[in-house]
Amino acid sequence: MPEPRIRPARPADDDALRELDVATWSTLHAVQPRPLPPYQPFFDERHTPGGYLVAEGRGGDGDGDGRIAGYIRLEVPTPLACNQHVRQIQGLVVAGWARGQGLGRALLRAAADEARRQGAVRITLRVLGHNTPARKLYESEGYAVEGVLPGEFFLAGRYVDDVLMGRSLTR
Repeated sequence: MPEPRIRPARPADDDALRELDVATWSTLHAVQPRPLPPYQPFFDERHTPGGYLVAEGRGGDGDGDGRIAGYIRLEVPTPLACNQHVRQIQGLVVAGWARGQGLGRALLRAAADEARRQGAVRITLRVLGHNTPARKLYESEGYAVEGVLPGEFFLAGRYVDDVLMGRSLTR
């Protein structure tokens, strides 16, 4: 199977990314309420195309060539000068039709490469404690649990931990 094409997001990706977010919404990873029509634009002044890498891929049935199959958002976690050496993953989504093809792993690696290119020496993320598939993926890519905020969110009738993970980009 060919490698996915990962590229910077463009303003023209707005509709496809919004549709992907709506289609993949789940309390397994989302703390925001389920999006309902009328849908807001995907990009806004806080979420600009410059913070995203998108993957174009192919579904297991051969469908989806050139379609956006996933994205990852990479940002500076705070505006503080003393924190500019860190990048934070603030979202990773893969379309249902593109799962199981290594796309999440490819996006994580592309984000780490982009963070290094930007001069970062460390990368972090937050993941919900009950999202076992994502946690296993992050651990397999060298991320370690660095903290847990027990019961930080109340989702689908239960309290869920917020797990803080990170890794060095220099090793």
